[in-house]
Amino acid sequence: MRFYLFELQADAHIRKSREYLEEAHLKRVEHEAAAEHHQALSTMYTQRIARIEAEIREATGLRSGNGQPVEDAASEPLRLKSDSVVPYPSRASHA
Repeated sequence: MRFYLFELQADAHIRKSREYLEEAHLKRVEHEAAAEHHQALSTMYTQRIARIEAEIREATGLRSGNGQPVEDAASEPLRLKSDSVVPYPSRASHA
């Protein structure tokens, strides 16, 4: 009668290693998706900063008395100005 004790332990070790490998692949995909999301947010905020800075330059240029907007702001395409803060109804009105 032959014992396969060591072979069974090796198979269990390989099986567990494959589980770890699959988990690592899944985590990599999750982190890549999160990185893409954060890159998109970074791009969005970069554009928002540029828009707000242009609006500030335009407003300060008009107030300086020359009556003309700053050249940088004038060269940008016309954008509708949105409120920086969106008002939400209070929770009391939902009750």
